Amino acid sequence: VQLQASGGGLVQPEGSLRLSCAASGSISGLNFMGWDRQAPGKQRVQVAVIDRNGITDYADSVKGRFAISRDNAKNMVYLQMNSLKPEDTAVYYCWANVRGANYWARGTQVTVSS
Repeated sequence: VQLQASGGGLVQPEGSLRLSCAASGSISGLNFMGWDRQAPGKQRVQVAVIDRNGITDYADSVKGRFAISRDNAKNMVYLQMNSLKPEDTAVYYCWANVRGANYWARGTQVTVSS
């Protein structure tokens, strides 16, 4: 299973970014997909998760600002991030659960700064 994330970058406060992640390889049984993030000096935390039926869950810190979605036909997951704050600065990691095992993409840096 391989995951490839893209879409990070530098954005000003209150700006928006969209992260994308593609899953490939032996992904029959692909179930949950999601995004974690790790800010400097802090532990990695889950940001958003989505199941195959589109049921979502979010960390309280991003509710109402971030939206996770997926395209099952393309094995893609997305994270639309709006109203970004400096505290959203982190390395973001896409992950996928395939047949009970979790796999992660390399992180993509998101920096929110003026």
